[in-house]
Amino acid sequence: MQLRINYGYPCINMQLSQPVLFGGKPKKTEPITTNRTMIKSTFERRGIKYASELALQNVKDLYKILVWNKQNFIYFYRLSSDIFPWASEYQFEQLPNHDEIVDWMTKIGQYANVNNIRLTSHPGPFNKLASSDERVIRQTVRDLEIHGWVQDKLLMPRTPWSKINIHVGATYGNKAKAAESFCRNFELLSDAVKTRLTVENDDKPSLFSTGDLHEMISSKINIPIVFDYHHHSLHNGGLDEKEALQMAASTWGRIKPVVHYSESRSIEQNNPKIKPQAHSDYVNVLPDNHDVLYDCMIEAKMKELALLRAVRVHRGLTTAA
Repeated sequence: MQLRINYGYPCINMQLSQPVLFGGKPKKTEPITTNRTMIKSTFERRGIKYASELALQNVKDLYKILVWNKQNFIYFYRLSSDIFPWASEYQFEQLPNHDEIVDWMTKIGQYANVNNIRLTSHPGPFNKLASSDERVIRQTVRDLEIHGWVQDKLLMPRTPWSKINIHVGATYGNKAKAAESFCRNFELLSDAVKTRLTVENDDKPSLFSTGDLHEMISSKINIPIVFDYHHHSLHNGGLDEKEALQMAASTWGRIKPVVHYSESRSIEQNNPKIKPQAHSDYVNVLPDNHDVLYDCMIEAKMKELALLRAVRVHRGLTTAA
């Protein structure tokens, strides 16, 4: 375990994905991204062969992103959920480029492990383990298993080091019953997901605070809590920031905890019409870690640009303005 706080960013590298606009590159520079996908009608027309071609390009570019991250001293990165377009519609073994893709994923995993780069996932909000709808549960399990497969092929450990993070999703009018459903449906998951699954506090009083998660889920099925600073500021559940953070960190055992940090776009833009939950483009400060050693995901719209500026501000090398 690295004895320092590592700051990371999610999915998209602005300078590599938009090299002309943010990277100062010539107009013909090809973007480097892991988010190549397609709309449903294109998938229906071009099928699994095209999905396989895009996936291969995505994994090749994932390697380039991690090399760039290491060169810029970034050792924490969230994988895109779009590396494999329309992944729920086929088995990975059906991909025409399957073997080459897996070879690249092995190479990526070896590079990440040698350089102690932490790779995590955050499947989308449609994943609702607490749902009472069997169709939703099936879709959730399928999507989470895709993320587990990706982490396995990237040689990531089956621990929360390579977390697969979700929200409970909803209370369905009964918070305790929803938590029970989440815990029950957790048992439907394979070890590739169970061993990595984490749950995150919500940003609305009607949903789950850190305290709720600790009492109703983490203590029941022994999964860690990802503490989100911004969400806590909107729904603290009666705990102050230090209490909630330390409570969440206590659920990680010997694994270094992960936290999320963002700031309100409404405040950044000085526009009360923007929902306070919306993330800002940049962050002005790095959060108080309250004596907790963790890895911090900066969830700002400007991705690595926000991270790099925040670190420079924190070190007094520039100002936030």
